[in-house]
Amino acid sequence: MNQREKEYKEIFIAESLEIYDFLSRLIVELEKMPNDDKVLAEIFRLLHNLKANAKATGFNEIGDIAHKLETAFGLIRNKELSFTGSIVTILLDGIDLIDDLVKNVDNPSHGGAPEELLRNLGFIIENASVANIELQSVRKFYDTQTVSLSDLIYIRIKKLDDLLNLVGELIIDKDRIIALEKEIEHDELRSVVSHLHRVTAELQNSVMDARLINIGSLFNKFPRIVRDVAIAEGKHVEVDLSGMDIQIDRNILQILTDSLIHIVRNAISHGIETPQEREKKNKPSLGVLKISASIDKDSVLVQVSDDGAGIDLETVKRHAISQGFVSYERSNELNSTELLSFIFEPGFSLSKEVTDVSGRGVGLDVVKNAIDVIGGKIFIESQVDVGTTFNLNIPTSMAVKGALLFEVSRGCYAIPLVHTVFVSTVNKEDIHQVGQNMVYDIKSEIIPLIYLKEFFDSDSEKLGTLHSLTSDKQDIIIVSYNNRKIGLIVDKFLRQQDIVIKPLHEPVNNIDMFGGVTLLGTGQVCLVLDIPSITRNFLNKNSLVPA
Repeated sequence: MNQREKEYKEIFIAESLEIYDFLSRLIVELEKMPNDDKVLAEIFRLLHNLKANAKATGFNEIGDIAHKLETAFGLIRNKELSFTGSIVTILLDGIDLIDDLVKNVDNPSHGGAPEELLRNLGFIIENASVANIELQSVRKFYDTQTVSLSDLIYIRIKKLDDLLNLVGELIIDKDRIIALEKEIEHDELRSVVSHLHRVTAELQNSVMDARLINIGSLFNKFPRIVRDVAIAEGKHVEVDLSGMDIQIDRNILQILTDSLIHIVRNAISHGIETPQEREKKNKPSLGVLKISASIDKDSVLVQVSDDGAGIDLETVKRHAISQGFVSYERSNELNSTELLSFIFEPGFSLSKEVTDVSGRGVGLDVVKNAIDVIGGKIFIESQVDVGTTFNLNIPTSMAVKGALLFEVSRGCYAIPLVHTVFVSTVNKEDIHQVGQNMVYDIKSEIIPLIYLKEFFDSDSEKLGTLHSLTSDKQDIIIVSYNNRKIGLIVDKFLRQQDIVIKPLHEPVNNIDMFGGVTLLGTGQVCLVLDIPSITRNFLNKNSLVPA
């Protein structure tokens, strides 16, 4: 039994035991008020769900008994069987049997369902019209019975969110204590700090682990989606799922859901050709859509691949130039991944010419924004008449992020490492002024620069000029968003560390350049830069197109 099957079994056991407790209470209520239609309807619904769950997880014996009980209560609901006398006892015996079988699903020595009870249930169903049915109870099988509680509990996501926030506060305080310990240098305090560090890390990992769910819970929804879209489009599409056991934070998966659905629908509607078109290209009439997940270092790689028409790079390039996203000279230096990244730009249109080839582009900026929110990356690989693959690199958790800390005007700021390309200290003479922008040439790549000191201090959001730079050496952080690079000139590099990002509150939550705040071990407040927002604003206000 693999990990996914084990988890499904555990969930089935927990849910079945809850249903048993609920059914036992409802049947006792029904015995007092045998004509209560609401109670009967609820019993019938619970048995129906139990039957379906048992069949779906392979526990057929439990499913068969639940089916017999469902049929019996259906007869009672239809007034074809009276819920009195030994009928009540036999049905309670059936409910108890389900409880016994559920608790012994892993016990190979368990004898299974008693034949006498099965005969009694069958007799009730087949002889519902016989008045005053009297049968011998087999309750003796359930007298060796004890009350026990499930090993599994259900926790609302909101409670886990609150707990994770408290862990974040604890991590911040831990860092502050570590900073104090370095100043005091006391042996006993050092020992306490070491223990606190270990316990905090274990607590953080435990809470984050409790939020993980199998990505298969999302992937299992796609066969139906693929079927419906394919029928509507008059196409034949087969879906291939893999990596169902990969685990990811539930909140991340929730944010990812709409993006994946959008990509899948696009792949079927515009990527995969009609059977007639595929046959003309000597392709099988049945298109294939692959959705997979795999572990990629500390993140999860989700891929959506189709064997459809692909994307014509030359046409993408032509439209990127005509719409002002890139210069003709620069476009010739871009590789396929960089060219395809224009598809995620807001307002970028592929028009009908490209839509006839692949249909990509409409709404993909929304997908890109969703991936940005969770700190992920997305890029496309495509080949005409071979197919297209969307690659989504997703963090397993949003709680703690690696960040680069730096100083500007004696204030501390942070940039998530996911957007950091590299850092460099350069000579002022290597920085050039082009129009209103400073640029830096590295490995034949022209990167525009923003002088953060002037950018932060100026109401007009000036990017800075060479005259603004007072030092002969400049510390620069090269950041990247959607394959666009920008250099940020800072006063001083500090260090790299994990941070817990907290949301900003009014009125500063409306400042686009900041995506949150964290508290350092020294107690210092550190603002976290929103690189996607800064990059988009820069591109909107400047004609110079970055590399």
